[in-house]
Amino acid sequence: MIGFVLLWVGAVLTLNGLWLMGRIGDREIAVINIFAGGIAFLAAVASAFRSGAEITGEIAFGALVLLFAFTYLWIAINRIFQLDGRGLGWYSLFVAITAVPIGIEILMGAQKAWDWWLGLDWLAWGVLWFFYFLLLVPRRLTANFVGAVTLLEGILTAWLPGYLILRGHLAV
Repeated sequence: MIGFVLLWVGAVLTLNGLWLMGRIGDREIAVINIFAGGIAFLAAVASAFRSGAEITGEIAFGALVLLFAFTYLWIAINRIFQLDGRGLGWYSLFVAITAVPIGIEILMGAQKAWDWWLGLDWLAWGVLWFFYFLLLVPRRLTANFVGAVTLLEGILTAWLPGYLILRGHLAV
């Protein structure tokens, strides 16, 4: 399921990056955020609540994917209702603080290339969520800069690996 989720996370991050750089309209970006947020939500719930799910496996996967799903759904709501995003900024700080130790834990137990990649991804996503906090709450970063980082992370941490996993070119 991770390849499926990563492909859509890559799509939404890539398009959100373009939106932050002014290449997609505010209301139009809500479409991909609703869709990708909904897909991530369904994948998370299906994983976490399936029969026989274990806390360290499927339930943990579901809980962590919900961090992404809720982010995208919140972005969509902010764009549809033209909200200022400060609440999303504070949520992003919460997620950043959650993501960094996840990345560190994965790296500390890394044994395969996939483990190293996933640990580094969580650290990169933690930095990205922290950048969203800095953009939306104290307003210390520009949308253009955060958009470029979002675009780059969307391609490298999600879209490309999701595609490679789905096509059988990357083993997890």
